[in-house]
Amino acid sequence: MEAIKKKVQAMKVEKDNLCDRLDAQELSMKDARIRQNKTEEEVNELSNKLKTLEVEVDVFGEKLAVAEMKQHEKEAAVQAAEAEFNRLNRRVQELEEDLETTETKCQIAVVKLDKAATTADDSDRMAK
Repeated sequence: MEAIKKKVQAMKVEKDNLCDRLDAQELSMKDARIRQNKTEEEVNELSNKLKTLEVEVDVFGEKLAVAEMKQHEKEAAVQAAEAEFNRLNRRVQELEEDLETTETKCQIAVVKLDKAATTADDSDRMAK
C-alpha cells in the first residue's frame, strides 16, 4: 500500500510539474501570439506605407514627365530664337555690306557729279 501511495504521490508531483510546464507553455504561446499580432500590424502598416509611396512615386513620375516635356519645349523655343537671331545677324551683316557698297557707289557718283559739274562749268565758260 505504501508503494501505491508513493506512486500516487509521484504521479501527483509529475502532474503538478506537467501543469506548471503547461502553464509556462501557454504563457509562452500567449506572448508569441502577441508578438505575431504586433508583427502583422507592422506588416499591414508597412504595406499601406508602401502603397502610399508607390502612389507618390507615380505622381512625381508624371510631374517629372510633364516638367521634362516643358523643358524640351523651352529648349526648342530657345533654339528657334537662336536660329532667328543668327538669321537676323546675317541679314544685318548683308545690309551693312550693301550699305558700304552703296556708300562707295554714292561717293563715286558724287565725284563723277563734281567732275561733270566742273566740266559743265568749263563748257559754259568756254561758250561765253
